[in-house]
Amino acid sequence: HDATILHTEDGGKTWQLQMQSEDIDKPFLDLLFFDENNGIAIGAYGLFYRTNDGGKSWISEYHQELLFEEDVAYLEELKAEDEALYLSERSTLLPHFNRVIPVTNGQLIMVGELGLVALSSDNGRNWHKQDFPYEGSLFNSSVVGDTVYVMGLRGHLFRSEAQLSQWQEVTLPVDSTINAGIAIDKSTLRLVGNAGVVIDVLANGEATLVEQRQGENLVAIAKDTAGGLWVAGNKGLIKLEQK
Repeated sequence: HDATILHTEDGGKTWQLQMQSEDIDKPFLDLLFFDENNGIAIGAYGLFYRTNDGGKSWISEYHQELLFEEDVAYLEELKAEDEALYLSERSTLLPHFNRVIPVTNGQLIMVGELGLVALSSDNGRNWHKQDFPYEGSLFNSSVVGDTVYVMGLRGHLFRSEAQLSQWQEVTLPVDSTINAGIAIDKSTLRLVGNAGVVIDVLANGEATLVEQRQGENLVAIAKDTAGGLWVAGNKGLIKLEQK
């Protein structure tokens, strides 16, 4: 929150504040570095910042290409009439940017609110918003082999092959919100979400409920160096039993 970015140089033992602004009053939701100096941070209401010096300084970018057409026209009219109101409105019309990850052929995919799925071939300097078959929020994206998945509200999961030209919905066994996913082998995606769901999705689109952890909302999943899977949620950090 308050557009805060923290930085560590000792593996997380200590942290330094790189950026914070109560005036912005929006949260960053994801961060991606292309190398040790160049990276982007994204967040609510189109929050988008870039660094070229490892985070010592951050510069705001506004990606009007991700607005709806009617909002572009509205802002153009407003700018001619009231500059202050234009700047205020502009800061709230973009959707939340929830996750950005690298995919195939040097592209980035960014997902967010209102069914946002956008692609960039130049490290996020320009974006192309795709026509997407769902208008709800998308919270995450994962790559398994040559398949890209995006996931979000009420059990919605979509997949596309490497060209990212067509999206196909995958039917899940539950309608819980899906928050994260990870490739557990070359063809299997493991998902975690609200209501403690843990789901495996195979390359043929078959989805199986692996387990459901009562009273938990799972928001992240990661693999350690030994291959163990860990989930994080409202009950802390937990290692999953291998199934």
